[in-house]
Amino acid sequence: MSETTTRTAAALVLEDGRVFRGEAFGATGATFGEVVFCTAMTGYQETLTDPSYHRQIVVATAPQIGNTGWNDEDDESARVWVSGYVVRDPARIPSNWRATRSLDDELVAQGVVGISGVDTRSLTRHLRERGAMRAGVFSGDALVTPEAMVARVLESPQMLGAELASEVSTKQTYVVPADGERRFRVAALDLGIKSNTPRMLAARGIETHVLPATSSLDDLLAVEADGVFLSNGPGDPATTDHAVALTRGVLERRIPLFGICFGNQILGRALGLGTYKLRYGHRGINIPVIDVATRAVAITAQNHGFALEGEPGKDFDSPFGRATVSHYCPNDGCVEGVRALEVPAFSVQYHPEAAAGPHDAANLFDQFVTLMEGK
Repeated sequence: MSETTTRTAAALVLEDGRVFRGEAFGATGATFGEVVFCTAMTGYQETLTDPSYHRQIVVATAPQIGNTGWNDEDDESARVWVSGYVVRDPARIPSNWRATRSLDDELVAQGVVGISGVDTRSLTRHLRERGAMRAGVFSGDALVTPEAMVARVLESPQMLGAELASEVSTKQTYVVPADGERRFRVAALDLGIKSNTPRMLAARGIETHVLPATSSLDDLLAVEADGVFLSNGPGDPATTDHAVALTRGVLERRIPLFGICFGNQILGRALGLGTYKLRYGHRGINIPVIDVATRAVAITAQNHGFALEGEPGKDFDSPFGRATVSHYCPNDGCVEGVRALEVPAFSVQYHPEAAAGPHDAANLFDQFVTLMEGK
């Protein structure tokens, strides 16, 4: 971009009245969502296409974004799901042998309204102190007075109480075959599943049947699966009565079950735990987790704004016998995993399938295999 090029003004407006000025990045117009920050230094393509970010405006804390452009292999779903994107210093020219276009071009093509030139350090500190909140990105003709923009933000829906999994889920069941000989068949409830999850299962000889979030227990049982997988996804876990009831049906039949992220919250609720909204959540690929049983520390990828209630390492009574809080985050004590002790089920709050890394937790898929083997 030449120095004489006129840049379109833009503003990020928070519901508490704070305004951050910058330039349009991606499409122009207006967009609304919960503004959150992601501490990942890489993997922005995977972040933007993660269905768990549905109805969220994502702030990249890494100062320079877009260096590797955009390719056709790294998408975690069929589209960009974020409501908006906030960056400090977008790359002027992408440089990567796999890139087919720039990040800005892709945001424009998919109609994603973003803003660049923002002091993201100041914005992140504001969100850490005040918490994640509703916001809007405005540019072009949508850029009006601060009072009018704040009013539009306050009219937008909150994340608390939002049921979003059905909006991102597949509408029809599809099958991802195993790599080589099939060892197991898994029924995966799609609450916002990422593309890399069936790939990780396929690499272990698992054929994955991905089912819509609205599937009944009979639909799931019809797969005749060796195990059930509960995927990641967006929204408030308190709205997931259907998925929780389905999970309880699986636990009653003692079918091996593994859940991640949103799936962890659903298993926890099925076991009788409550959920609550975090102040600003965990989003990034550099978050430590401790396994209570082994004391091993894994560096993990995470994306969640809600968490399970519970105390790390403590057993609790559930409708299916004893269960335990198996993992926690040393940063804030947040519950990061639960395990049923009398039925074959476990889950974690983080992402062992993280395509951009880290891969410390990939062995959890092997633990799922062991559970299906009955060992």
